[in-house]
Amino acid sequence: MLWRSASWTSRMRSKIGAPHSSGIRRQMSIMWERERMTQTCDGDARMKRPGLAACACAVALPLVLAACSLGEGLSPTARAPSPTGVSRDALVGSWGIASFHTDKDRKRTEAQAKAQCSQPYKIVRGPNDGVMMHVADDAKLYELRLKAGADGRTYIGFESPAGDPQDRELLSVSPNVLTMRFVDPDAHRRYGTFVFVRCS
Repeated sequence: MLWRSASWTSRMRSKIGAPHSSGIRRQMSIMWERERMTQTCDGDARMKRPGLAACACAVALPLVLAACSLGEGLSPTARAPSPTGVSRDALVGSWGIASFHTDKDRKRTEAQAKAQCSQPYKIVRGPNDGVMMHVADDAKLYELRLKAGADGRTYIGFESPAGDPQDRELLSVSPNVLTMRFVDPDAHRRYGTFVFVRCS
């Protein structure tokens, strides 16, 4: 039971005014009971607050773990489909390579590429479903695969969406001549359009 101090009694009187009726004691008793209940509820809330926090953590933790598990199961990139009109066998072989920057030089470039067959560029099958080739500004060989783009074009590159900046776009494919260019604008500006002529 709470002790009614002189300061509390003075505070209650200031709220209800000076005594002027026989009901003053009843009013003070009601107000004292309200204050006691308020203090009791506040104390209960403080006591229960850690328990509520623990309950909240118990509910939230499984949700967080479930979200993490879902994230681990997602594939980082979707596999681009293979083109229907070109197979990797069309790329495998020994090739002479040259490049041009303007279309008027294409025929001359094909002759230059044929002359490079004394030191051919060899494209071989990769361990999976791709071929071993280089990418821009890298002397290492990588396995690259053919990819069909949503725009109807054919690309060759890493396991990434078709048309990735590291891809090459195949412009034309025939049994003896391939033309392709880098998708990255800067690489295309520097290297031009490649002509591959099959070596006999």
